[in-house]
Amino acid sequence: MAEKENTRSPLTHVAIKRTSAMEASNVQPPTKKKRVPLSDLPNLSNAVASRISTVQLNPKKIRPEKKEQDSKREERSCKEIDVSCVSVSTHDTTDEENKVEDLQMAVPYGSDIYRYLRSMEVEPKRRPLPNYVETTQLSLTAHMRGVLIDWLVEVAENYKLVSDTLYLTASYIDRYLSLNAIKLENLQLLGAASMLIASKYEEISPPDVDDFCGATANTYNKQEVVEMECDLLRFLKYEMGSPTISTFLRRFLKDSQEDSKRENLALKFLAYYLAELSLMDYGCIKYLPSVVAASAILLARFTVDPTSHPWNKKLETSTGYKASELKECVYALHELQLNKRYSSLGAIRDKYKQHTFKCVSTLLPQEEMLYSFFDELEEESV
Repeated sequence: MAEKENTRSPLTHVAIKRTSAMEASNVQPPTKKKRVPLSDLPNLSNAVASRISTVQLNPKKIRPEKKEQDSKREERSCKEIDVSCVSVSTHDTTDEENKVEDLQMAVPYGSDIYRYLRSMEVEPKRRPLPNYVETTQLSLTAHMRGVLIDWLVEVAENYKLVSDTLYLTASYIDRYLSLNAIKLENLQLLGAASMLIASKYEEISPPDVDDFCGATANTYNKQEVVEMECDLLRFLKYEMGSPTISTFLRRFLKDSQEDSKRENLALKFLAYYLAELSLMDYGCIKYLPSVVAASAILLARFTVDPTSHPWNKKLETSTGYKASELKECVYALHELQLNKRYSSLGAIRDKYKQHTFKCVSTLLPQEEMLYSFFDELEEESV
């Protein structure tokens, strides 16, 4: 018996200690929540708006090492070069400026990086068809796609995934659906496989296949998820990286607040909120990621401070867009912000209603003033 006890692995000892600690503190294991497959919800068959509040993740799948992963993620964000945040200024910088500037912001070649990202975002292989629901899909509707994105937002929040994972997931889904007709019962399978691939690309410790099977209430088994993953990877030709709205949003936010001594968190969170709302709207697929990011910045600045001009020469130079060129996209985001579209899908709104995000989903712009702003721009251009 003594020999057997000595041959236990360290993992066994850790498990015994953890069990003893739980018993000593009377900590009860989390109870399982009832899960409902996405395909069983009535709103998916008749396209009636309703959010997927019943789809829950298995609490046991939320792994105990998440705190450690979060700290690693923060460490990675400090160490890695964030090419989307770099300054694109082509002016020479002094030694003092370089000392203040983060050495990993790549000032000397930032403009080249930004030009490369802008060239990548327009490549046909990275762009979904803006009308694929009408031309390619037989049973899918724009609302069903919105339901899927709404569910994926909840999955990402439960597993504490970074925003880039969510944006890449939406990109994979739209690009796949542009050229591949899919049965309605496999729509959630595509979403799970897309987020699985995006997680492997972006996360330090991504959820595994079993996690995503559990997220779908075990509607699909492990083999089905892996097969869809392989099919999607072949379609993408294993080119998983692509500039997204989040890529440009980080850079534009930095430039929009460079003159401020303190970061405006309300502006930052509001811009991210508007950008995520665009993921849910099928009509926003036609806009380039950089256009959506710039429009989110403009509308966020206007919402936070409607008395100040939301666009300036610096932002125009940084983004490459004039305010008048963003008008159509800003109006689209404005309708989403006012809850005029996809009002029944509330995962994103509930997420940004939390105090963690300064409750920015409750902020609304003055509609008439926004229209007046663009009317004045048109008059100036005449």
